[in-house]
Amino acid sequence: MLKQYNMYIDNTWVNAGKAIASINPSTGEILAEFPAADARDTETAIKAARLAFDSGDWPKMPLIERAPYLQKIAQLIREKADELAKLESLDTGKTIKQTTFIDIPTAASAFEYFAAAATEIKGETIPIHNPALSFTLKEPVGVIGQIIPWNYPFLMAAWKIAPAIILGNTVVFKPSQLASLSCLELAKIIQEAGLPNGVVNIITGTGKEVGATLTESKLVDMISFTGGNTAGKEIMKMASGSTKKLSLELGGKSPNIVFADCDIEAAVGGAMSAIFMNQGQMCTAGSRLILEDKIYDKFIELLVAKTKKLKIGNAISYDTDFGPLISREHRQTVLDYIEIGKKEAKLISGGIIPLAHLGGGKRLEKGFYLEPTIFIDVDNNARIAQEEIFGPVLSIIKFSGQDQAIKIANDTKFGLAAMVWTKDLNRANQVAAQLRCGTVWINTYGGFYNEAPFGGYKESGFGRELGKEGLLEYTQTKHVNIDLNPTGRSLVTSWFA
Repeated sequence: MLKQYNMYIDNTWVNAGKAIASINPSTGEILAEFPAADARDTETAIKAARLAFDSGDWPKMPLIERAPYLQKIAQLIREKADELAKLESLDTGKTIKQTTFIDIPTAASAFEYFAAAATEIKGETIPIHNPALSFTLKEPVGVIGQIIPWNYPFLMAAWKIAPAIILGNTVVFKPSQLASLSCLELAKIIQEAGLPNGVVNIITGTGKEVGATLTESKLVDMISFTGGNTAGKEIMKMASGSTKKLSLELGGKSPNIVFADCDIEAAVGGAMSAIFMNQGQMCTAGSRLILEDKIYDKFIELLVAKTKKLKIGNAISYDTDFGPLISREHRQTVLDYIEIGKKEAKLISGGIIPLAHLGGGKRLEKGFYLEPTIFIDVDNNARIAQEEIFGPVLSIIKFSGQDQAIKIANDTKFGLAAMVWTKDLNRANQVAAQLRCGTVWINTYGGFYNEAPFGGYKESGFGRELGKEGLLEYTQTKHVNIDLNPTGRSLVTSWFA
């Protein structure tokens, strides 16, 4: 029978009047159904989180008493790792290799990290000239609304929930309607870990119903959003009504700069990971390969040859290199960009549904597959070089000279991440210093660490995930001033005397 999931509100499993089907991108088949919450359901979750923050024990607990809950969550994730990895792969189309070795264990590590790292979040004593004691306190913001996309649901849930709750906040968390199942399994783990009622609420549904209600609610103190630029700008508008705090991690069009003196085999492998991991459905995808003219032809020859060897197939198979896109609709969006690209540049690899070319037969017939796609001789002003496609489409742009590479890299409205490949570390540091983005990877791609902040510049958003800065996002600063005048009365007490 079709598995039915419920939402998690105030430590209770709740249904809704309507349901959303979870579709396996590898097969096009329905995996399960989960609730399509409406505004009333969302308000119930918000009120539960509000009560838990305003009247519950969680914000009042010493940090040392909250930490074991997160450690227990991490332990339970590891115990259920195999089933969680399989479910994530079935629900999102991410390869089982990635969910097994990256997503699930990294999520467990995030809960462990934040359980310990929060001890570093402290106020400070401020030296002043007057006879007074002046200091700051770091306090929780309150009720946090958290909204994520579909490409890394379980991992993003850990990145957002763990730092928020360890500091005493309460959470209403909304996963994407395209990939909610692993987050509802996380809700089961959170319940098993014994968190008090209302501290974490996981509610499923559309952005129009759940996301808008969360963002506009005056009972919600902060929104942490990861997703596309258009949705991020709408959230800014909706949040303005209550001037709530915002943290936005939005899109990207990340430059991958390859100099002629690089380790070419390593750079080719890194370029493939940067655009073809998770089928290019990553905000940090290195979708603009900015390639030095001296190695342009040789690099492309190696890249295309290796790309053609990637095995396309069902994400749940361990020998699959490249799985499906998240949905039929999203694949069509990517195909539309490929058609645009054909008018702007030269398509040299991929760009079609593999069934039509590779003889995939029934193996690929019903899934949402697309061949990894490479365009060469791309002008940086082309739409495929400027707009986030969020799929396996690589635009290769030629450069000559360091200054030109930097100019091309920065010529975008985005500023999330960048990569630099060179054996000259002095050059690498010079380039990194001039790139307008939040993360620069040198001779690697995708180094995410719990200890290091992640976030963007420009239209890639503001605020940070992970590290100390990620924790600080979920705090507000209070200044306390105590008069220590030896007379017992400060000047202000007799100002009008």
